[in-house]
Amino acid sequence: MVEERMGDCWSYTKDQFDNLEKHTQWGIEFVEKYTKFVKERSEIETNYAKQIRNLSKKYQPKKNSREEEESKYTFCRAFLTTLNELNDYAGQHEVIAENLTSQIITELSRYLQELKAERKSHFHDGRKAQQHIESSWKQLESCKRRFERDCKEADRAQQYFEKMDADINVTKADVEKARQQAQMRHQMAADSKSDYSAYLQKFNQEQNEHYYTVIPNIFQKLQDMEEKRIDRIGVCMKTFADVDRQVLPIVGKCLDGMTKAAESIEPKTDSKQVVESYKSGFEPPGDVEFEDYGQAMKRTASDTSLSNSRDVKEKPKEKSKGKLWPFIKNKNKSPKQHKEPLSHRLNDFMTSKPKMHCLRSLRRGLSLKLGSGPEDFSHLPPEQRRKKLQGKIDELNKDIQKEMDQRDALTKMKDVYVKNPQMGDPASVDPRLSEIGQNIEKLQFEVQKFEGWLAEVEERMPSKSDTHRRSGLYETQNNTTVSNNCAQDRERPLSSPDGSYTEEQNSETQVKANINPIPPTSTTPEFDDEFDDEEALPTIGTCKALYPFEGHNEGTISVAEGELLYVIEEDKGDGWTRVRRNEDEEGYVPTSYVEVFLETNAKGAMTYI
Repeated sequence: MVEERMGDCWSYTKDQFDNLEKHTQWGIEFVEKYTKFVKERSEIETNYAKQIRNLSKKYQPKKNSREEEESKYTFCRAFLTTLNELNDYAGQHEVIAENLTSQIITELSRYLQELKAERKSHFHDGRKAQQHIESSWKQLESCKRRFERDCKEADRAQQYFEKMDADINVTKADVEKARQQAQMRHQMAADSKSDYSAYLQKFNQEQNEHYYTVIPNIFQKLQDMEEKRIDRIGVCMKTFADVDRQVLPIVGKCLDGMTKAAESIEPKTDSKQVVESYKSGFEPPGDVEFEDYGQAMKRTASDTSLSNSRDVKEKPKEKSKGKLWPFIKNKNKSPKQHKEPLSHRLNDFMTSKPKMHCLRSLRRGLSLKLGSGPEDFSHLPPEQRRKKLQGKIDELNKDIQKEMDQRDALTKMKDVYVKNPQMGDPASVDPRLSEIGQNIEKLQFEVQKFEGWLAEVEERMPSKSDTHRRSGLYETQNNTTVSNNCAQDRERPLSSPDGSYTEEQNSETQVKANINPIPPTSTTPEFDDEFDDEEALPTIGTCKALYPFEGHNEGTISVAEGELLYVIEEDKGDGWTRVRRNEDEEGYVPTSYVEVFLETNAKGAMTYI
């Protein structure tokens, strides 16, 4: 009957009460376990997002010129877009971790505290009700035992009275006393019976209320608590999936961005960009003219220095020889002994590596490699130099525009101060305006300087109609090279082209003494006659100009950095080497300005460094 009335509840007895206590405790432990699971998942998402961000950051282009050059290609830009999208992708995993923490972990942690408190309260009420019914039962047993004892005492008193009343030897007073004692015992038994009956009725009512009202209500609350816990776990599991689903559209956009970036790669455009990046502006070599070896040599090589006097005759100028490709290596070959086809020589040029045989050239090569070339970019080919100069001019113009904008803003501020002195002192703006004006003048001067270099480059740029251009000459000669002063010309080899010293200070004086010769033309009156001989001196080797040299003095010849020339007379100890560009152009250059390669069969052959 009790079970039928409590069919919707879990149980109604004490042992089931203990089992429910164990079951609800296990439910709380399950919530804690699930919370720990979500927390570990959140940590995994956080660490994954961090690793993805670090990966994206690791491969992000650095702020240097090399990376800026690479950004011109579509595949480099596509890779950069992929890295940015990957960074956003990592951000979505951070969103997952944050939502898991805020929507599940935090909520479950707070709910766990409430659940534990509610469970504790329900079981406290259950134990209290259980203790109350047990106490009532003990009182009922006590009343029952007292009633039983009083009944037995009343029976004994009645028997004693009857015995005393039947005994003739007992006085009347003793009989009356026994009768009164029996009546008292009967009255006590009656009172105990009345108390027992009343308390029994009360206990039955409390027991009925305990098992049919109090305990069922407590169990119902525990059941509701448990069902709410289960429902809460289900909601959290659904949220666990929804957190991932919410970021899927953005993750899809990130992946779409990566796909779009990959589809934006254009091989043809990148190929054209390579041409634009490395186009030098040099004109291809002209046709090699035929050289007639049938004519007898009219002059032999001279082993004497320029100071020796000779009988000279004026020689008519001949037509200059055909052009050669710049940078061609003609080591150990005379210009009149072309034993290899032009294609072999071009191939030799393309596959050869530049050599640096001295400390100055090594330092210069290192400085150019590190990007610390001359200010006018004279170390670059014409086309590349033009682009660099144009970029520098654009950059300076942007800086000028920024300064002008600041000047306009300060001017307006000064006007406001003039009209409203309470807002500020107009004179406080003047120092800044003066500084900005000086900056603008400096920048404009820089722009004019670079525009001059740009105009010079554009004038020297080769055109298709220019068929009389000399071969073997760089047109990127630095405008800020050495001046006309001979002393400066002689001191130039002590430092690298970018102005950094390459020798110790204590040895600089000795080096200057060795490389400060006086051009032979200044003391030799027969110099002009040396170049008017009917027959040209034969070549004894080749040389490559390490630095630009402007031959303003009589008897010297101007050379550009990197230019290849023919050596016709080696250095005789005076610091000058006689070279030839073509049949019409001969002259002296400082030996320290060139790298000489003498032919192996030349007299006293050696290599100057």
